[in-house]
Amino acid sequence: MSAPSPGASPDFDDVLVLDLAQLSAADLPAVGGKAANLGELIRAGFDVPPGFCLTTEAYRLAVRGTTVEDGTATDASAARDAVLGAPFPPEVAEAVRSAYARLEPDGGPVAVRSSATAEDLPGASFAGQQDTYLDVAGIDDVLDAVHRCWASLWTDRAVAYRAAQGIDGAGVALAVVVQRMVDAASAGVLFTADPVTGRRRQAVLDAARGLGDAVVSGSVDPDHFVVDTATGRILERRRGGTLESASVTDEEVQTLAALGDRVEGAFGSPQDIEWAMDAGGHAWLTQSRPITTLFPVPVRDVPKPADEARVYFCISLAQGLHRPITPMGIAAFRVIGSGFLDLIGRRPERIADGPGAFAVGGDRIFLDATPIVRSAAGREIFPRALDVMEARSAVVLRRLFDDPRFSVLPRSRRRFARGFLHLAARIRLPLLVGQALFSPAAAQRRVRRLEEEIRQRSVPEGGDIPTRVDGVIDLLFTMMPLAPRSLPGAVAGFAMLGLARRLLRGSVQPGELQTVLRSVPDNVTTEMDLALWRIAAHARDDADSASALEMQSARQLAEGYRAGILPLVLQRDMTRFLSRYGHRAVAEIDLGMPRWSEDPAHLFGVLSGYLRLDPDADSPERHFADGAHAARAMALSLIGRARRRGPLRGAAVGFSLRRARALVGMREMPKFLVMIGLGKARAAMLRIGAELADAGAIAEPADVFFLDFDETKRAAAGEDLRGTVAERRASYDAELGRRHIPRMLLSDGTEPEAIGSASTASEGSLRGTPASAGTVTAPARVILDPVDAHLEPGEILIAPSTDPGWTPLFLTAGGLVMEMGGANSHGAVVAREYGIPAVVGVPGATEAISTGAEVTVDGASGVVSVQS
Repeated sequence: MSAPSPGASPDFDDVLVLDLAQLSAADLPAVGGKAANLGELIRAGFDVPPGFCLTTEAYRLAVRGTTVEDGTATDASAARDAVLGAPFPPEVAEAVRSAYARLEPDGGPVAVRSSATAEDLPGASFAGQQDTYLDVAGIDDVLDAVHRCWASLWTDRAVAYRAAQGIDGAGVALAVVVQRMVDAASAGVLFTADPVTGRRRQAVLDAARGLGDAVVSGSVDPDHFVVDTATGRILERRRGGTLESASVTDEEVQTLAALGDRVEGAFGSPQDIEWAMDAGGHAWLTQSRPITTLFPVPVRDVPKPADEARVYFCISLAQGLHRPITPMGIAAFRVIGSGFLDLIGRRPERIADGPGAFAVGGDRIFLDATPIVRSAAGREIFPRALDVMEARSAVVLRRLFDDPRFSVLPRSRRRFARGFLHLAARIRLPLLVGQALFSPAAAQRRVRRLEEEIRQRSVPEGGDIPTRVDGVIDLLFTMMPLAPRSLPGAVAGFAMLGLARRLLRGSVQPGELQTVLRSVPDNVTTEMDLALWRIAAHARDDADSASALEMQSARQLAEGYRAGILPLVLQRDMTRFLSRYGHRAVAEIDLGMPRWSEDPAHLFGVLSGYLRLDPDADSPERHFADGAHAARAMALSLIGRARRRGPLRGAAVGFSLRRARALVGMREMPKFLVMIGLGKARAAMLRIGAELADAGAIAEPADVFFLDFDETKRAAAGEDLRGTVAERRASYDAELGRRHIPRMLLSDGTEPEAIGSASTASEGSLRGTPASAGTVTAPARVILDPVDAHLEPGEILIAPSTDPGWTPLFLTAGGLVMEMGGANSHGAVVAREYGIPAVVGVPGATEAISTGAEVTVDGASGVVSVQS
């Protein structure tokens, strides 16, 4: 069954009443989502109570000449009063009278239900936002119920929901469904997939005696059933209410689950169904709409057998990216993934295809981690890496180890060892680790040479478009062997930190080793943030620059920079900054995201925020220096404790801590180098996009990022891909509004984390992973996107995840709470270096904490307390 089409059926433009059996999904603009879906159910052969629909044309007649039609209603209440105060159009009343007489000649009871043009859609259900009236009998009462349904388009809850979904209320209209009442012995709601865990083919049924509105409204405690629709087996029963017997028998439960499975098959997606069962045991469907909260199951390019359970790990979230990724960004990831496979000796046959384990769901990138979970070596290494990078994911992953579907396969360790040894040989891991331990300065010089080598690489500007696209692919592919060569220094540093932890066992308190890592040198992200701070400091001392930052918007400043007309000091400093860091961006791992060199508006917004700080307050540079001093003092204290247990132990701890401080800052370099290459690739693709736009293959240059590499070549050959771009932009825009992204998903749609929630430390508290020691109490500021974000100095930043594009905000934050991350994830490292308390891996933090709430962050214990 197809999704509703954007255009209404022209035959229905002036029709006031239609029989439900006449309707289809294509008629949504005329009859609303509920009525269109009921029409589709009837067409597919399902039993639906007969009825008719008042079209949106009837509603428009009803509001003609009111403040609702001309848009001058001051608020929801005024709009509602305007609709109720308007006379019922006589021609509409006559049409309803005739239809009702045909449906119920004796004036029998009907259900009168709202059907808005923006409800029961794939992206937003609008469940319960407009009104429904049951057991309405007699034409006068039917007309009154219709009138009140029209007015319910303007209830406070409906208006607020539309605003939250980004739907313009001016274009919304309401149809009304009138259906014969089912003499229901029982009724309720059926989800064809578990709406909590996400598991497909697992029906969840809530039922109660009588009409189903009590179940929908939550006014009764229903009987609850969970059914495996593949086998019909009832997995769970829970009685509600006080009656001696359940509202439905097991046989009826199984019948309803099977019916729901058929409806899901007809619509092509999991459904939220309302049903009623009459005294004879016959089931009627009164509504079906998509379950809009389910995250799409990731899809692999190389499919596996449908009955084979798989584990998908979200790479996007692990990289600190909450938002969707453009199609070209996903294509770039595939090429980079092919580069990694080449490093471990498993180069794919076609580079642009990427690893077969890549999967995409909800415009996010997932990794099929099943081979890792089913590998003995993978179970040892991967969770430990997640412990420091994304601790909550490690907890969720370990739960899967007891699932018999993911038992360890034989000979898995040998396959892993071959890949690791190949990687170690390609990047000369043992040699470079040894070099870093012997001379951290030499390791730093080598990394700087790597940076210069990547900066010298380029995509040829001459030749035809397919040749240049291949040049972009080659650049991305060959970057992969270069970037990991910057990693051994950080590997050595963290190895030394681990050795120190082992040697100090029993002598170190929580948070003390974190203190040693404060303000470590040679962290390219810290250097970037401090360089941005120095621009603000210079601007403060220059009257023209300070005035520009105070008086102009970030967008105006960005336009002035590109035109070269900013005050001299500000123009010069930004030019220097962007020459080094212009390849960076918010959500920078997505090739489709503009780099700062293209659009520095975000940076100018940050600079303006810096100027709001008290000029007499300690600067971030001072904080950074204080952090380095505190780190050295803590290191001396730990060395002294170790010496009391023996001079050799003390010497070993001293060496380990010195090397850890000298080397762990290099952990940011691999990504920094990859971003240089991505910046070059993006610039090349923008030039190609401009040529394609000139040729009419796409509408504008940036549309090229909604194609992949092969499609770009096809566009160059003359294929018009503007329709493809439009569809993908619509999907991308819809995904931007998705708040919850699962860390992991199983191939049956189950979200493992949803099966067991994280424990809280106490009532009113949330628990996460300690990331940066210290305690702070301050107002919270929830920020979902750093672009144009406003953070007052000292506020606690509450974010879903962060990447380097967020870190300029850290300079003014009083503390940090993130839903993602581990003790050594990017945000945690930068927070430690700035000395701000931080807790990461706090599930649901952006929803549990509201902007302005007083929050205490204890970065040593990992507890976030929200004051009521």
